[in-house]
Amino acid sequence: MKKKINAVQFGLGPIGQLCAKTILQKHSERINLVGAVDIDPSKVGKELGELLGIDKTGIEVESDIKNILKKKKVDLVFHTTTSFMSDVRKQLIDLIKLKLNIVSSTEELFFPRYRNREIAEEIDNLAKKFKVRVLGTGVNPGFVMDVLPSVLTQVCTSVKRIRVERVVNASKRRLPLQLKIGAGLKVSEFKEKKATGRFGHIGLVESLQFLAYVLNIQLDEIKEELDPIVTYKNLRTDYLTIQKGRVAGIHHRAIGFKDGNEVIELDLKMFIGDHRDYDAVYIDGEPPIKMKILNGVFGDTATVGSLINCGYLIFNAKPGLLTMADIGLPHGFFSQK
Repeated sequence: MKKKINAVQFGLGPIGQLCAKTILQKHSERINLVGAVDIDPSKVGKELGELLGIDKTGIEVESDIKNILKKKKVDLVFHTTTSFMSDVRKQLIDLIKLKLNIVSSTEELFFPRYRNREIAEEIDNLAKKFKVRVLGTGVNPGFVMDVLPSVLTQVCTSVKRIRVERVVNASKRRLPLQLKIGAGLKVSEFKEKKATGRFGHIGLVESLQFLAYVLNIQLDEIKEELDPIVTYKNLRTDYLTIQKGRVAGIHHRAIGFKDGNEVIELDLKMFIGDHRDYDAVYIDGEPPIKMKILNGVFGDTATVGSLINCGYLIFNAKPGLLTMADIGLPHGFFSQK
């Protein structure tokens, strides 16, 4: 790991802003944030501190990272723009050609070699050519339903089946996420959006494929189910009012089969309500393991934590398109801030 990393925040939506703010306030001893980039005209040209609601940073938001590279040396880009490989392909290629290492919150980038094999191979070959590293990570995918259960199997002499359950009270989360899970939609509108293939939680199948890869399971079949959770009372969040009989969120499952048997099941419920969050991992193995995180892992903060901590760790790996299995033991760093 480099002693101090010069980094740029690329994308200043809610997660990008929280990432930049966290770096400045808690990680300045290890990360020197030298720039920020966004395409939104209302953000370009602003003092980053003003945008984040903190003291001045000396950083002006740019529309093009090349403007930053003219003045500063950059080691790493924290990339937080969108969920889909096809949408970020050009962004990643442009950054790689500038010889920049990348840690990204793009969900499909977490384990892209199946659903997006051609783009993944293109990114991998290019990253090796320019001697940089590219990693997709976060909380889900990136930790709760993939990395965490894989680490728990370390003590098992055999593993027969894994089930991971995540229940999220989305009323506590940011507006873009509430909209992404269909909160407030009619059931008919939910079905229309579901048919696009670009709706709901993104990355569940990537999490399943990562687990199969780590456990060396050649899956015969994968089934994915996405259903609405409908509220039977009126609900309200800081952003939305949801009428009785409309969608409060999603129930999303991905199941991997081997020889006709379910060997991996990922079950995600993310919806508006008054329920409590939790994350649970059940391993049918020797020894059997049952683990439950009360109150769950809060997604927004945990996503930022994963991005920043992995920003240090990717330098342990060889250049190319990486997975979380390539960077060594994932961990955080002590801080008194």
